[in-house]
Amino acid sequence: MAGRAADSTVLAGARVVLPTGTVEDGRVTVEGTRIAASAPEGARTIDLSGHWVVPGFVDMHNHGGGGASFTSGTVDEVLTGIRTHREHGTTTMVASTVTGEMDFLARRAGELSELVEQGDLAGIHFEGPFISPCRKGAHSEELLRDPDPAEVRKLLDAARGTARMFTLATELPGGIDSVRLLAEHGVIAAIGHTDATYEQTVEAIDAGATVATHLFNAMPPLAHREPGPIAALLEDDRITVELINDGTHLHPAVLELAYRHKGAGRVALITDAMDAAGFGDGSYDLGPLAVEVKDGVARLVEGGSIAGSTLTLDTAFRRAVVLDEIPVEDVVRSISANPARLLGVYDRVGSLDAGKDADLVVLDEDFVLKGVMRRGEWIIEPKTA
Repeated sequence: MAGRAADSTVLAGARVVLPTGTVEDGRVTVEGTRIAASAPEGARTIDLSGHWVVPGFVDMHNHGGGGASFTSGTVDEVLTGIRTHREHGTTTMVASTVTGEMDFLARRAGELSELVEQGDLAGIHFEGPFISPCRKGAHSEELLRDPDPAEVRKLLDAARGTARMFTLATELPGGIDSVRLLAEHGVIAAIGHTDATYEQTVEAIDAGATVATHLFNAMPPLAHREPGPIAALLEDDRITVELINDGTHLHPAVLELAYRHKGAGRVALITDAMDAAGFGDGSYDLGPLAVEVKDGVARLVEGGSIAGSTLTLDTAFRRAVVLDEIPVEDVVRSISANPARLLGVYDRVGSLDAGKDADLVVLDEDFVLKGVMRRGEWIIEPKTA
């Protein structure tokens, strides 16, 4: 039954991307905080002709933004980072940590779990410390450790049921047992920052790993005699691959390669954003490491390794459609539906189906963000004639 007209808004005239395809001259009805199947007579109508309406973006790998770190910021700072990404269309996100002391990470998990419980975050992702020193990227080597299942369980317990993903170098001692432990608890085991062989990667997938952390980055390159983890992760339908489409982490041909081999149903576009996302160039800290951001590219001061990104998902979406020429419907799957399913929240977000949260993004004909709604409230209201 439709609700009261005063509580209902109809977004009309746009191209609306649904799981079944794009509807020309479509309509999305928002009733309170939800998407409704129909609108009552007299509901407010907003004409969005010449625009696209797509589901709110879901980011399963994000370290911060707006000058704020999800690893070390205060609660208010974390909320600033969340708000920054919402203004760029990410209506659902996890908070990703970076390598630190175990006690610190456990305390941080407890703090972040409160934001999950109150609905600001969709969960916690631990990237490190259980990663390979050979492929550490922007992680402090002296704080790395093998993925001991007992220590993995310590962080699971500290997160109080809000942990959604761990990135592991599964070839290290304890790696396979940790994958099994995570699978038993319904938590994503992601293979990343790894020096694994092809065979070791297959073993981890068979044990229950389901995600590749920022595929191609922080792992051995694909070689014709030693295919390494990339070949195993690309060929297995049980694996969803994260891709950072910022023009720095991946060449467009490599992005196309991943889409061609995995299909849109097994790709998740992520930001891997750090503090500078939506904030600007300058000096930052990523955990205990100093980072310099220049021309939008974040690199460690010492050694020059890429240190996350300054990407926001509206930019990743536009690049994918305009520059990489990926079909809009495939990009929507990669940036909304797929990560929502992996995080276990597809019953609420990730598509514009009736009954779900009214989380949506309005884009113009050039795929520039013009509006963002979260749970029925405009974060950015589109300007219409």
